[in-house]
Amino acid sequence: MHMQAVIPFPHISPEIFSISVFGFELALRWYALAYIVGILIGWRIVLHAVRTPRLWRDQKPAMTAPQVEDLLFWAILGVILGGRLGFVLFYQPGYYLSRPLEVLMVWQGGMSFHGGMLGVLVACVLFARRNGLRLLSVADLLCLAAPVGLLLGRIANFINAELWGRPTDLPWGVIFPGGAAQDCPGILTLCARHPSQLYEAALEGALLGTVLLWMAWRRGALQCPGRISGLFFVGYGLARFAVEFVRQADMQFITEDNPLGHALQFGGGLGLSMGQILSLPMIAFGVILLVLARRPAS
Repeated sequence: MHMQAVIPFPHISPEIFSISVFGFELALRWYALAYIVGILIGWRIVLHAVRTPRLWRDQKPAMTAPQVEDLLFWAILGVILGGRLGFVLFYQPGYYLSRPLEVLMVWQGGMSFHGGMLGVLVACVLFARRNGLRLLSVADLLCLAAPVGLLLGRIANFINAELWGRPTDLPWGVIFPGGAAQDCPGILTLCARHPSQLYEAALEGALLGTVLLWMAWRRGALQCPGRISGLFFVGYGLARFAVEFVRQADMQFITEDNPLGHALQFGGGLGLSMGQILSLPMIAFGVILLVLARRPAS
């Protein structure tokens, strides 16, 4: 009998540590740590960029270091509010319409990257207008910092054994724990799945982040407002669109007639997932920004 080569899931607790305070259990989870560390590293990247005049046209950075501190608060607010509302509206509107109070229960999980992105865009527009800054340059700085957070967040998804991929017989397939992960039709033994979280960490985080930093520090991309932002939106959109082909769809989209969980079906088993649908306008927006970035800054 042929034995499939698989990788057992490394059982790492989602909680780094927990303490009891006055009868309440407080825990630091890997996902929360990923957010914290990602924000701190992103903040340092932005600070380094604005403190390096040679990266900017006429040696004039887009903002000052104190303004970066203010932008950090706006960006965090945009990520949290946009990410939560995006998850509610894009993925489970019916559920939360009948349970509106649960929209506020962010500790139960449920965040959308595309929603968080929209939230940050709104925060970026408001912040730039309030401080009289060039909008595209502010967006470039935020996009320059974003991949490190994506990298750490996807690794945390893997540790949490969530957002795994579809069944696979490839040698790097991972045996994720839990009844849902092992519920693979037609597979009687242990079910190995694509570690799609790590695919996204590599593409959206490591690769995209490296390209953006190289473009900013070696190719003068920050001197063309909108170029870094455009590359980020196109790069993330393409990476997410590709990984969605092997990522398990959200359970609310999976039915007996739609086993692959396509949010938009074309017939013949073909269709697009919700992640792919949301990535298409993101790619288009990135292309528009790249076109605008070719124009001389005024």
